[in-house]
Amino acid sequence: MTETMENSVPRPLPEDWQRALAVVAHPDDLEFGCSSAIARWTGQGKDVVELLVTKGEAGIDSIAPEECAPLRMAEQRASAAAVGAATVEFLDFPDGTLEYGLELRAALAAAIRRHQPDVVVSINFREHFGGGGGFNHADHRVLGPALLDAVRDAANRWVFREQTEEGLTPWSGVRFVAFGASPRATHYVELSEDDLAAGVASLAAHEVYLANLGDFDQKGFLPRMAAQSGEWSGVPLATTFEVFET
Repeated sequence: MTETMENSVPRPLPEDWQRALAVVAHPDDLEFGCSSAIARWTGQGKDVVELLVTKGEAGIDSIAPEECAPLRMAEQRASAAAVGAATVEFLDFPDGTLEYGLELRAALAAAIRRHQPDVVVSINFREHFGGGGGFNHADHRVLGPALLDAVRDAANRWVFREQTEEGLTPWSGVRFVAFGASPRATHYVELSEDDLAAGVASLAAHEVYLANLGDFDQKGFLPRMAAQSGEWSGVPLATTFEVFET
C-alpha cells in the first residue's frame, strides 16, 4: 500500500444511493478494480450506467484503430454484462489525445444531466498508481479534473445553457465522485467472493486486449489487489476509492 493510504483512516463508501454513472476514458479501465464494486452494487439492485469517453481505438498496437474500436466496444459490453451494468454508452473523443477543455466538460455535463446519477465513479487520475509503476496515462490524468468540473457544471443552469434549451435540465443530485485505485484512497467497498469473481470475469471479457499485454497475470491480479486493499480496510476483500464530496 502507499504511504498516503497507510496514514489515512479507511472509511466504508456510503451505499445509500440508487443510481451511479461510471465514467472512464477507455474500455478495460473500470475492470482493474472498480468492476467488482459494480457487481456488488448491481447485486443490491442499484442502477449503474457505464460511459466510455473514447472507444479505445488506439489501445492495441497490432490492430488498426478502425478495426480496434468495434472490437473493444464489444468487449466492454460483455464486460459490463458480467457485473450487471445494463447500459454502456460511448462518446467519440480520440483515444490517447484527450484534452481538458470546454468540449469535454460539456459532453460530461450533458451525460450527468441526462442520467441524473446519485454518485459518479471513475478511476485514478493522479500522476501515479500506488506501489510504484510508471506515469499514469494522459487520458486518465485529463479526465479526472474534467469530470469533477463537469459535476459542478451540470448543476449550474447558467453553464452550457444550450443543453437546458435542448431539454437537459440542471442536475445537482450528485453526492460524491469516487475514483478507484487511487494512491490517495479514503474509502473502501467490501467485496464478497462472488463480487470478486464477477470482477475477474469482467476483466477476462477483454480477451483480445489482454492477449496483447504480454505475460500479465489476469487471473491473479484482481484477487491479489482485493486482498491487499482488504488488509488496509480491515476486511477480507475490498476495493478502494478516493472520494470527493460535491
